[in-house]
Amino acid sequence: MVLPYLSVHLTGDLGLGAATVGVILGVRTFSQQGLFFLGGTLADRVGIRPVVLTGCTIRVVGFVGLAFAESLVAVLVATVLVGVAAALFSPAVESAVAVEGSVSERAGGQSRLDAFALFTVCGQIGSFTGPLIGSLLLLVDFRIACLCAAVVFVAVTVTHAVMLPARRPAESTTSWFEDWRIVARNRLFLVFALATSVQLVAYNQLYLLLPLQVDQVWGSQAPLGWLFAASSLLVVAAQMPLTRAARRRPLRAVLPAGFVVMGAAFGVAGVAAILGATGWAGLIGPALFVVLLTLGQMIAMPFARDLVPVLAGDRTLGAYYGFLASAGGIGVLVGSAGLGAVVDAVPDTAMGHAAPWLLGAALPLAAAAILRSVAVRVDPVRQP
Repeated sequence: MVLPYLSVHLTGDLGLGAATVGVILGVRTFSQQGLFFLGGTLADRVGIRPVVLTGCTIRVVGFVGLAFAESLVAVLVATVLVGVAAALFSPAVESAVAVEGSVSERAGGQSRLDAFALFTVCGQIGSFTGPLIGSLLLLVDFRIACLCAAVVFVAVTVTHAVMLPARRPAESTTSWFEDWRIVARNRLFLVFALATSVQLVAYNQLYLLLPLQVDQVWGSQAPLGWLFAASSLLVVAAQMPLTRAARRRPLRAVLPAGFVVMGAAFGVAGVAAILGATGWAGLIGPALFVVLLTLGQMIAMPFARDLVPVLAGDRTLGAYYGFLASAGGIGVLVGSAGLGAVVDAVPDTAMGHAAPWLLGAALPLAAAAILRSVAVRVDPVRQP
């Protein structure tokens, strides 16, 4: 509702320069992704519920601050609060899904894997409806969009306060630093985190390579909204049945298969760039990229999230999920910067346009090989 339109508000309404806006957006990303590890550790130490409630409350304050911020300092403070809030509640919520999913599974209810699949579905519903509602609210005023977002998070806070179980964290005899060192020494998990960070790099090409390709073949970025809507609808309609069908296969087959499909998405887009079609024919490549990328994520990511407690030995899950998110943030920073540099460096030819796509295809394929070796070593017993 707010964040996709923040840069336009800062430049258009507040008159800030593009470089300043870049710094503000970078600070927001760092305060969120960079602190996920800390937020996850707090969830392990203090408890999931208080960390989630604190994070949601801070985000309410951040959105209200953005609504009324008119100076650079005020904008920075509000933006940092929005980022820090997510750093608190996001890994804590993933920990809650893992913990409650395990409790449900032991009681003969919904499995942890199904809980993560449903978590993905709900995230896509938010990703689709949020910007749509935000675009309507912006017809009134950016301040109204911020205040409505704050109201939404008040409701989220109250809902978590009522429904999230108040489970006491396990007693710990180690320090924070020792918890982080345990994660850092888990070499298999570090390899897993490095490989799965490729998924976030691939996903972020919806905002880097895809808009450039669509603009080139169509003459504007107008079709992007429809492509994003198709992605969200695919997840909402097919995620749960796809996950239930895929769980009948061994993890060493399912997890890498999802990344191979993501690699195929980039390969198809690269071939389309070489062919150089425009108009409706030119949109076939971008559309196939979106569908295949989404399908690959739908296959792999619920299983990847479900694997974290196995790799962690069901201990300090907040720290593990936080580290996974922070690794993804670093991967996006490095990967997107690298692909962006390729876009700037290649010649304005068909092969030049295809080069970043083909390079992008290599990343999920390499991750697939790595994840297969990880899955072979742990492959947990899963009931169909």
